[in-house]
Amino acid sequence: MADEVRKTALYILNALDREDKTLDRLLEDVFREKTLFSKKDRALLQALVYGVLRWRGRLDGVIDYFSKTRLNKINSKVLNILRLGLFQIIYLDRIPVSAAVNTSVEMTKAVAAPWIVGYVNGLMRNASRKYGDVVFPDVGKDPVKALATKKSFPEWLIKRWLDRLGLKETGLLCDAINTIPPITVRCNTLKTSREKLVKALEESAEKIGITNYAPDGVFFFNPKRSIPSIEAFRDGLFQVQDEAAQLVTLVLNPQPGEAILDACAGLGGKTGHIAQIMKNRGRLVAMDKDGSKLLRLESQMHRLGVSNVTTCIHDLSIPLNREHFGEFDRILLDAPCSGLGVLRRNPDAKWRVSQQTPSNCQKRQALFLDNLAHLVKPSGILVYAVCSTEPEENESVIKDFLNKHDEFAIEKETTGLSFNAGSLITHNGYLKTFPHLNNMDGFFSVCMKRKK
Repeated sequence: MADEVRKTALYILNALDREDKTLDRLLEDVFREKTLFSKKDRALLQALVYGVLRWRGRLDGVIDYFSKTRLNKINSKVLNILRLGLFQIIYLDRIPVSAAVNTSVEMTKAVAAPWIVGYVNGLMRNASRKYGDVVFPDVGKDPVKALATKKSFPEWLIKRWLDRLGLKETGLLCDAINTIPPITVRCNTLKTSREKLVKALEESAEKIGITNYAPDGVFFFNPKRSIPSIEAFRDGLFQVQDEAAQLVTLVLNPQPGEAILDACAGLGGKTGHIAQIMKNRGRLVAMDKDGSKLLRLESQMHRLGVSNVTTCIHDLSIPLNREHFGEFDRILLDAPCSGLGVLRRNPDAKWRVSQQTPSNCQKRQALFLDNLAHLVKPSGILVYAVCSTEPEENESVIKDFLNKHDEFAIEKETTGLSFNAGSLITHNGYLKTFPHLNNMDGFFSVCMKRKK
């Protein structure tokens, strides 16, 4: 079965290269099909796929060192076979070198000519003995190339962070992103308390703890079964949600009885949080352009015992008619973004996002804010949030919006946050979180109040 797991890992890596599906979606599809995979098989599959994606840049540095063929000349399927084999040899102690080499050779036979099979065999055997001899670029001479290779990130991203953060902090940020994060969840206070949830999870996971800033957050490692099969999940006692994402809803500070719009609701992580703080009282509209996501959101709300949500299919790039949609006390725009703040959970995005992505996203984010502004009641609240730490998607979007909309001003008194979490608000009124500073995803959020 281990060989089948390796082949499946290769299938996923190849699919990421050619399809527009996320890693989460591909894994979901695979686990639905591979019903014979044991818990151990699933764990190995995830270790292989996430590991290769996390360390792809460094693995490519090793391949480049031992290969007479330049990386850009190697067939992408063959390159993924080499990455997969070398990851097992360098990072996984329990897999015999011979198994990693032999499986790599066998997988190459299925996709390439005999001489390429010989090339893979030779490179793998050579690298398995001498990978410790690889000389990486010198950080003093070429910090961009050195950090990109050693820490495994695209050069354009390293350059951007070095320019903004400097060498030391960029290194710390890379290390934090490359660390496997805990699974963080939000206790559903409509059904239980955080203390009771911790108790309910004791038999299902290891190293359970509570979050520092979010009052309903719980984290854990090594669940003994998949999240959907954990009894506490099936009973609706929690939703999977990073601590930084939980703080965004607290910035919104929803109140029972209000009319609230979750404008890019997706699968409903923040929708569920808003509903529980509203205590199921009031009008909560979950909007998204993807009807299939909203169907899954409705299923989630049912599991959580949420009863005050209605869904609405709408593409926010199209203006909204106030007569049709009405006005809202609070609107949350959790905008589509580059996702560069959540790379530790989505390492595939390291290699999918391009240098142009943040500025491309900025245009859409600005349009969405413009299209929502008139739906906010006088004295109402508009919260903007993205899981990105990049200035184009953060301060630049807000600066441009406020220049165009003088009826709004940043609300610096975020009363929904605890005193502890309030320390994450900058003097400008921005909530900013970072993996290396706060041990949570990289998020940006700001609360704006309509003055008139």
